[in-house]
Amino acid sequence: MRKPILFALLALAATVAMAEAAETRCGWLQNPTPANWWLDDSEGSWTLMTQGAGNEPAGFDRIPDISAGDYVRTNGNYGYACACMKVETDAAEGRITAIHSVRQLPISQCANDTALPAVE
Repeated sequence: MRKPILFALLALAATVAMAEAAETRCGWLQNPTPANWWLDDSEGSWTLMTQGAGNEPAGFDRIPDISAGDYVRTNGNYGYACACMKVETDAAEGRITAIHSVRQLPISQCANDTALPAVE
């Protein structure tokens, strides 16, 4: 009987540790061309993936269809949105390594945030 409780406690501890390692980053979520994604926030540019590199972060499927929300189309079916993401990063590489959640915001929220760079 003690083993199921121990396993449950270990699973809970692992979940809490992952949540503590995650950080919230908000800014311009950009997808200008196929398989190229990055997030520009107040601290810089964070690469999610680049075409042909095969380096998609864990949880990439949590990114919704950003074109279904408040979105700016810049290149055919590609463009950018404003979003907050709960992520894990590799600061030395400037990469997002895992995505826990994504919340798309109104474009005006990023456009009015003076801490964010101008969207390219």
